[in-house]
Amino acid sequence: MADQIPLKPVTAVRLIVRNESGLVLLLRRAPGTTGGGLWCLPGGKVDYGDTVEQSAERELAEETGLRAAGLRFLFYQDSLPYGPGRMHCINLYFECTAEGEVALNDESIEAAWIGPDDLARYEITFSHDAALARYWRERG
Repeated sequence: MADQIPLKPVTAVRLIVRNESGLVLLLRRAPGTTGGGLWCLPGGKVDYGDTVEQSAERELAEETGLRAAGLRFLFYQDSLPYGPGRMHCINLYFECTAEGEVALNDESIEAAWIGPDDLARYEITFSHDAALARYWRERG
């Protein structure tokens, strides 16, 4: 049986990872993945039996090889389905710094560190552009 999109919201964690210069990490999705070729924040679904913090730390490690430091919850965002049968996510955004060097898994093909002035140059999926705009706006 093929994977089916649940007809209920899916809880997901998203990480706004800042480096020492205050830039934020974006990942470019691999072709053939959901959002292939577009940019997004690290993150993914919350696994049954994990806390959202555990899921955030796991997703960051799986997708980037980085270890989260100073993980802090920021806000949530509804990501409504783009059409019938599409996924509906409730995204829980966390901010952190990270330890280690970026080592991408097969879900991504490129990484970039960006600031607020760079946002318009990236084609971002999953409404992460709106979340980043909010993040930078609230940081002042």
